[in-house]
This record gives sequence, structure tokens and C-alpha cells, in this order.
Amino acid sequence: MGFESGFPREPALFCYQMAGREAQQRQAAPAAAIEIEPRLITEPGLPARVAAIAEPVLEGLGYRLVRVKVSNADGCTVQIMAERPDGSMVVEDCETVSRALSPVLDAADPIDRTYRLEISSPGIDRPLVRLSDFDRYAGQMVKIETEIPVDGRKRFRGLLVGTVGEAARLRRDDVETGEDAEILLPIADMNEARLVLTDELVTQALRREKAAKREAKAAKKLERMKRHRRAASA
Repeated sequence: MGFESGFPREPALFCYQMAGREAQQRQAAPAAAIEIEPRLITEPGLPARVAAIAEPVLEGLGYRLVRVKVSNADGCTVQIMAERPDGSMVVEDCETVSRALSPVLDAADPIDRTYRLEISSPGIDRPLVRLSDFDRYAGQMVKIETEIPVDGRKRFRGLLVGTVGEAARLRRDDVETGEDAEILLPIADMNEARLVLTDELVTQALRREKAAKREAKAAKKLERMKRHRRAASA
């Protein structure tokens, strides 16, 4: 299952919930707040307004906003990518975000029609939007599109070496004779940057997902034990 253009085409985790004037009025229990790091690649227009509403809610729950897209799929669909600080996102996380965010969007009413709220993980071939993303995934293949031409072109593909200041260092895989293999691309000038799907990337993603599931299972077990203790002492 995948997103429309601009979002992952590879498998991602989804949670759907009707929003707008049909939103459920349930809030999820907030988790610990996270260290805030701004996104350097953001959305324009209506998605930006949705992002401004969604981001504080996500941060209060302990998640980070990745991307927002508003499309005409199924009438109107608001797609929100989120993740834990370690880059993982399991189904239970999507459900938590959906329950908390839906009534907030309903109250703010940024969209003038009924829409479907779709919460997902970033996917395996995920977008890179923060400076730390470009450091975390150094050593992986990436595709980048810039808003303005750099050395006469807007599209780049190659090995992500890391960052220099707020620019990504890319080792291109399509270098022609006489051209430099490495290039610095300002992250804030990018329209999109995303990982290229490789076997190594899939293996790493599966490992993170398994670790996240173990963590979620352990947290649920601890919560059940706490409830039993409270009930026993009552």
C-alpha cells in the first residue's frame, strides 16, 4: 500500500480516521515531550496550515512531524507522516496520533469540507526533512530535487555523505568527465529529498520496526502491572 506522488511508494503503516465535522472526540494520553528540531524542508499552502496545527500536538505526544499532504483522493484526504525520535512508527503509534489529532483539527477547521485523516510512518524510502535526517542516513543512496538549479540542474542522485552546516554533501553516481563527484546542496533550498530503496535499507528498517514493537509491548506490560498494583492496593 502506498501514497500519492511525493510520499513513499513502499509499504508504510497506516491509520485512517474520518475527520472534519465527523471527527471522534477522544484524546490520547500525552507522552513525554521531545527535543524540538525544525524541519528544513516544508510544505506550502494548505498543507503548511495543517502542519502548523499538527506539529505541536505530535511533539506533545513524543512524535515528530515528517510531511503533510492534502489530496483529492476519496474526496479529500489529509496525509500526515509522523515518527518517533528514533525514526520508528508502529500501528499503535499511528492510532495514538489519530485519536489525539483528529479533534484538534476539527476544532481548528483548516479545511472547509469533510476529509479523511490518514496517519502513517515515513515508509522505507522515506523523506528527509531535518538536518539530523541527513546525518542519520549518511551512507545511504538518496534522490534530491532542489527549488532552484545548482550547477545547472535540479535533480540529483547519489550517496549521502553527511552534512556541512545546513547543506547536504552528496557523492553523485552520474558524474560526467570533468565534473566534481561531490556537491553541497543547501537543505532549505530542496523541494524534496528521499532515500532510494535498497536491500540494506529494507534490512535496517525491519530491525527498527522489530525493536519498536518490542518497546511498545514492554510498555503495555508495564502499564498492566501498574494497573494491577493500583487495583490491589485500592
